[in-house]
Amino acid sequence: MQRITILGATGSIGVSTLDVIARHPDRYTVYALSAHGRVQELAAQCAQFRPSRAVVGSAAAADQLAALLRALNVDTQVEWGEAALCAIACAPEVDSVMAAIVGAAGLAPTLAAARAGKKVMLANKEALVMSGQLFMDAVQESGATLLPIDSEHNAIFQCLPTSYRRVPEAAGVTKILLTASGGPFLKRAVESLDSVTPDEACKHPKWVMGRKISVDSATMMNKGLEVIEAHWLFGAPAERIEVVIHPQSVIHSMVSYNDGSVLAELGNPDMRTPIAHALAYPERIASGVAQLDLTQVGTLQFEKPDFARFPCLALAFAALRAGGTAPALLNAANEVAVQAFLDERIGFRQIDRVIAAVMDELAHGAASSIEAVMAQDALARACAGRVIATMDRPLLAAAEA
Repeated sequence: MQRITILGATGSIGVSTLDVIARHPDRYTVYALSAHGRVQELAAQCAQFRPSRAVVGSAAAADQLAALLRALNVDTQVEWGEAALCAIACAPEVDSVMAAIVGAAGLAPTLAAARAGKKVMLANKEALVMSGQLFMDAVQESGATLLPIDSEHNAIFQCLPTSYRRVPEAAGVTKILLTASGGPFLKRAVESLDSVTPDEACKHPKWVMGRKISVDSATMMNKGLEVIEAHWLFGAPAERIEVVIHPQSVIHSMVSYNDGSVLAELGNPDMRTPIAHALAYPERIASGVAQLDLTQVGTLQFEKPDFARFPCLALAFAALRAGGTAPALLNAANEVAVQAFLDERIGFRQIDRVIAAVMDELAHGAASSIEAVMAQDALARACAGRVIATMDRPLLAAAEA
């Protein structure tokens, strides 16, 4: 029986994880769940899975959750704040942690799980983007097991030899090929993207995701962050990582070898597949995902990304090559810019301009400690806020009129 903490239980990854767990009550039990502010949803999950502990983002949310649980006759212990998140991630009762909190907020509890030697199922890519060397050092020193949940990185993991030790040359790996759907604007005229609305940006053609990640997919910053994550997970330098547009989202990623072979992992676009893989690794369990029927898929298409259409992808590659805290600056500026876009304070094509301005203004340093990384994160957020304050609101209002 595997005891699991889910960080970010009410998000799409958390919900999918609980769906898989519910299919295997003989194998898994939930120790703790967390959510930032979706108290009603978290209360319903606690009523179904009866975790020992539940963590929310504020004292007010904790009071609300506790009242709901009393009414449901659920005796789950309610806590709140970052320290409580770290505590449920590293508790001795926990075997595995699903790290699915979006953004920088997930860094501290995910790192706590790694330092405690847990099996870490990593859906929070920002943990590696912001503190890659520190995080990988923690995994190495504690003996933690790190399993990627992003469909692309999980696919790469499955296509690599089981003996792989983050040295591409030793395994004959010539290139890691990250596939990308291209998002909702792959074929839309570039000159029309200034007037994109938040709702349009969040309509992903293949995946159902939260609004922040959906916008990142539309800008392809999500793929850029995955490039940085792939570097740390698999030890591949920027020149050995390539992004390939694949609109069907059937091939989730590939690994190219020096003998000419290219290994790919295929499946229907459903996050329960990589979640089930990580939960049961090295075994296989049913995920609830329908079997892929290639005769129904028909055609698979591929193309190179257009960096003029997707400048955020180019910015991510530049941050990876710069190293140090540059990826942390990139991530922080992106989070602020995306929220400003969702709040309709800037336009879609101003997201990359905010990030570029922050990267140009701030000098990156060495990612020598979590404190140094978080200090750079704070500087980048403040800088992004100043940049946004100077921008004129774009054509969005005119488009809506």
